[in-house]
Amino acid sequence: MSKLRFALVGCGRIAKKHIESLNDLPDAELVSVCDIKEERAKSYGEKLGIAYYKNYDDMLKNEDIDVVNILTPSGLHAKHTIDIVKKYKKHIVCEKPMALKLEDADEMIRVCDENGVRLFVVKQNRYNLPVQKLRQALEKGRFGKLVMGTVRVRWTRHQHYYDMDDWRGTWAMDGGVLTNQASHHIDLLEWMMGQPVEVSAQTATRLVDIEVEDTGAVVIKFANGALGIIEATTATRPKDLEGSLSILGAKGTVEIGGFAVNEMKIWGFEDEQEEDQEVMKEFKENPPNVYGFGHKRYLDHVVDCIKNNKKALVDGLEGRKSLELINAIYEAAETGKTIKLRFEPKECKLGMERD
Repeated sequence: MSKLRFALVGCGRIAKKHIESLNDLPDAELVSVCDIKEERAKSYGEKLGIAYYKNYDDMLKNEDIDVVNILTPSGLHAKHTIDIVKKYKKHIVCEKPMALKLEDADEMIRVCDENGVRLFVVKQNRYNLPVQKLRQALEKGRFGKLVMGTVRVRWTRHQHYYDMDDWRGTWAMDGGVLTNQASHHIDLLEWMMGQPVEVSAQTATRLVDIEVEDTGAVVIKFANGALGIIEATTATRPKDLEGSLSILGAKGTVEIGGFAVNEMKIWGFEDEQEEDQEVMKEFKENPPNVYGFGHKRYLDHVVDCIKNNKKALVDGLEGRKSLELINAIYEAAETGKTIKLRFEPKECKLGMERD
């Protein structure tokens, strides 16, 4: 099988990471890009020497494409995925979150299944080397009984970030820090700790003029009895501080920090093994920015799954899990109640137009 041919729908902030990653993969080829702001698509197209378009219908009618990467605003992920799959039957790589409404995520999964295409939800931090090492320790049972898992996202987003596009910071198209910036960390927490059963939350908008929250604090109870804490804000000043994950168990503690959950900070277990001496040295890979190193590893995994018919680490069903938790967090913040999962959103504003 020859190289998989990729196309990007959306040429905003995250497109650069996808372009850099695809260009480094021997079995992938970026063929074309599109954006409704044609100057964005033109800039990348001319720089890369590839075709560029203002809309994806023209692109997919004119180009031979295997995989479409959906990099549009979060509130459009479901619409674009469903439309492209129904019309063109292409494999989909969808940036986080896969959708804002749970019903939209369910429809994405259903349509992809019906049309025989793969749906991949980008959770690139699962491929950070320290995170992979943590997951291995968890699967080996080295933590014993889990006690608590904590994520902290202390990043900086000034007003000009939200003013770059009119969809940013809105309920209908974006969501706040918990949906956008912290969604990867919430996914990691759930991946490590298991099924959440209860959640309570408080949110606030402290330093910017947006519809949604820039700060949130969440408490989770998991099915195994352990607790989880989410601390997330884009109101850190003057610059990004950390994106971290801590797991505490009866027999050990691990903390991964850095800007993007890339730097091993603490690795300690009661049953010390020979390899433990090298972990702190081997798994320090803090990146220069919050996007980290994981996109290339994730997209390489996508290529491998498609070419060799392998199971995806984060398919639609897996991507839906953290979306359900995020919806429950907003439901808890809106109602002031502890929300039990599974649940149907009633007060969650994600995906809703402003009154």
